[in-house]
Order: sequence, then structure tokens, then C-alpha cells
Amino acid sequence: MQNKSAQATMQNVDLELKQDKRLASEVAELLVAKGMTLATAESCTGGAIGALLTSLAGSSSWFNGGIISYTNDAKINLLGVPPGIINKYGAVSQEVVEYMATGGCEALSSSMCVAVSGVAGPGGGTPSKPVGTVWIAWCANGVVANSQLYQLSGNRNKVQNTAVRMALKGIISCFLED
Repeated sequence: MQNKSAQATMQNVDLELKQDKRLASEVAELLVAKGMTLATAESCTGGAIGALLTSLAGSSSWFNGGIISYTNDAKINLLGVPPGIINKYGAVSQEVVEYMATGGCEALSSSMCVAVSGVAGPGGGTPSKPVGTVWIAWCANGVVANSQLYQLSGNRNKVQNTAVRMALKGIISCFLED
């Protein structure tokens, strides 16, 4: 028998999953309505955005694919991020995530791409980029539409899940600004 704390935790996880599915469904509806396709370029989320989106039936009509670019070499070789940009600003930076977003659009022939790079923890943080630092960029038709810095809290899983949510909300915001 589960204790009340474990039951509350499971209910919270179920609620968050339902919210994430609703966000993913809203993204799908907007993409279909606009006749657009989406790609992901993910680092600290490790493919979680793509996994959530492809859990929806029919996603192959609007989701072209994702690139998990966890290492700097992957960012350089798969997404076209210039090595000098990584050396100058670091992998977790506005400059790098914007290159990831435009590179994802190009590499996966998509009209839109969301890119995420961050420090999910528990290690890897620095005084200037502590654990929970996440940059997200959104690209539409080859042009960066927006990029945003987030300072997230919680354990690794919480940082990753919150970054996924922020990425999806940002896609929706891009459409609302149209």
C-alpha cells in the first residue's frame, strides 16, 4: 500500500503528463492549421520534446524529426554551430542555441525548429551558469523568432521536464505573434 506522500507524487506526475500532452496537442493543431513542419534540436532535454510530440498519433504529418546534440561536436557537425561560437560563449548560451535552431530547420527541412541547451544537473554548473540555466530558441522559416533564458529549479528530471514545457509554450507563442 502506498503512503499519502507517494500517492500525491503520482497524482502530480499524472497531472503534469496530462498538461504536457495538452501542450503537445495544441502545438500539433497549430502546425497543421498553418501547414508547417517542426524539428527539434535538443541538448539537455535529450530528445524529450521529440518523444512527447511523437507520442501523438499522426505526428509524422508535421514533425520532421529531432537531433539530440548533447556534445559540442554534435552541435558543430550536425547543426552547423561554428566552433568559435561555442569557444567564445559556451554551449549553454543564446548564441549557440540560436545556431542550433537555424541548423535544425535546415538539417531537417522544417519550417520551424525549437532548440534547447542547458545545465540540467546535478553537476556541470558554474557561478555564471548554475544548474538550471537553460537557453531555448525558436526558429521559423530559417530566421530566429525568439530566444529566452530560463533559470529553472529542481532536480535533473524537473529541470528537463520544465524545459520541455517552456519549449512547447514558446512554439505556441510564436504562432500567437503571427
